[in-house]
Amino acid sequence: MKNILYNSLSKLDIISWTAVILFFTLSSLFLGGNILYSFGGAILIIVLMFFVGFSIELMLEILKDKKGIGKISGFITNGPEALVVLIGLISGDILFASSTPLGSNIMNPLLLILAIILFWKIINFKKFGYKLFFTIGFLILALLAISFFVIPENYYIYWAIIGLVFSIYFFSKKYDNQDIQQKEDEETGNKISNIYLVLAFIVLLISGYYLGPVLEFTSEVSAVSKGIIGFFVLSFLTSWPEFKSIISLLKRQKILASFENILVSSITNIWLAIIGIVVGIIIGII
Repeated sequence: MKNILYNSLSKLDIISWTAVILFFTLSSLFLGGNILYSFGGAILIIVLMFFVGFSIELMLEILKDKKGIGKISGFITNGPEALVVLIGLISGDILFASSTPLGSNIMNPLLLILAIILFWKIINFKKFGYKLFFTIGFLILALLAISFFVIPENYYIYWAIIGLVFSIYFFSKKYDNQDIQQKEDEETGNKISNIYLVLAFIVLLISGYYLGPVLEFTSEVSAVSKGIIGFFVLSFLTSWPEFKSIISLLKRQKILASFENILVSSITNIWLAIIGIVVGIIIGII
């Protein structure tokens, strides 16, 4: 577990945290917010999202040798987005509720491209036979995400139907596993006790509980709307577990699993937005 905590910190993390701090402080400067409080709010968001990311990584480490890890990791790494949807619905803001999961549909493919560039020399990407399918899938799901923010509110239900059709199609696609199958120690998945799954879930819940008030505070003091924070900042931070997950998969030559991770994550983001729309209609915020 100490190794996971240690591996959760990298130079890329520091760069991303610096970008978040600059975003809020500069926004506060230009929009007339409180720079000092904005800096504090940015730090709190980073700390909470770090614990969210750590809990996700702990879950993935415990389950990493399970069959179908690509799809499993795709679902698990959507935990942060699900938290933001819940927070948005509780606050009665459907745009904020949907901003992070749909923003992640833009961030996730970009981070996958970055990971491929970083590990191009060690992965046999040319023999991967599903490049076109996944590329089309990523593009359609990203366009769906963007379109949500440009259509009138009374068209959300039609957007949900279209999103459901496309997402089910891409999710139901069957393909042969082309990943290199490596012999791994049968006890690898048991090095960390399954009891830590419970610990990870508790950390996730506690972080999510405090994330809502922190976002409200930071939005107010920085003069940046929660929708903008969700789409740009939180989608970036919540995509970080996916980025680390696909790096781990690519290092093990699991190209298909890494692409599955991002595709399933993008599909789940669409489903989260659809759930937000349905719940929003039921509780009367749409």
